[in-house]
Amino acid sequence: MLDLILSQVANGLVLGGLYVLIAIGLSIIFGLLGIVNFAHGAFFALGAYFALTLYNVAGWWAVIFAPVLVGMLGMVVERVLIHRLYDKEPLISLIVTFALALMIEATIRLIWGGIGLPFNPPPLFAGFFIWGPVLITKYRTTVFMTTVLLLIGLWAFMRYTPFGRILRAGSRDPEMVGLLGINLPVLLTAVFGLGCAIAGIAGVLAAPLWTIIPSMSAGAIMPAFVVVTIGGLGSFPGAVIAGLLVGIVTTLTIQFWPEAAGAVMYVFMALILLVRPRGLLGERWERFE
Repeated sequence: MLDLILSQVANGLVLGGLYVLIAIGLSIIFGLLGIVNFAHGAFFALGAYFALTLYNVAGWWAVIFAPVLVGMLGMVVERVLIHRLYDKEPLISLIVTFALALMIEATIRLIWGGIGLPFNPPPLFAGFFIWGPVLITKYRTTVFMTTVLLLIGLWAFMRYTPFGRILRAGSRDPEMVGLLGINLPVLLTAVFGLGCAIAGIAGVLAAPLWTIIPSMSAGAIMPAFVVVTIGGLGSFPGAVIAGLLVGIVTTLTIQFWPEAAGAVMYVFMALILLVRPRGLLGERWERFE
């Protein structure tokens, strides 16, 4: 029994890491743009489909360009559509991005079809690692290590680079950033593209683990909202902790009580909010209150 629990916890950390990547991209967009981006899961799905297509065309080396394409598409979407929503009611952005998610999913079905597509991990990562009682595939281990490195890199980028500092300042007071002479429209476009690219990275990593289907976006966006809510708006450490907790709770529930797997993260979120209404590490943001 202990072996099974430890193995499921390890798998939960992998799933939680993917949730963290999706949630951080969503949080970055909401923090600076104030947009509730319901289409974020659709960009996650596009990352998986772009990765599959690039692999079929040019091999594994080309897969690394999938998140770049997702980010570029996100910037186009921001310039064409999202920038019109900045001075509108939050409900309008929710409705528009929900419609955008439906449009992207319909486009995916038109281009790639509606059936699930297989995408096996690279042969280099075939097989298992056995660490004492823990049994986990090499690919899942690689996904977790890659996620950790990406999160460390993103944290360092946000904390120590000029763009990262501008991004953090703009998330609190975008008008002040504009008054300092920074080209705010270009910044907002870049931020939306960055958030979409992070979702695309999660889609690429998840592609060999999840069945690639058009509706996989729904399996990403709801956990992302849950993670952001539990972790606290604007909290990078909160999103990491919440994502890992949600991943572990979900995998353990799937193993021992599969009937409750679809609801457990929402129950977990409700329990956390009863104790911490702002989330685990949430802060007070005046612009949203």
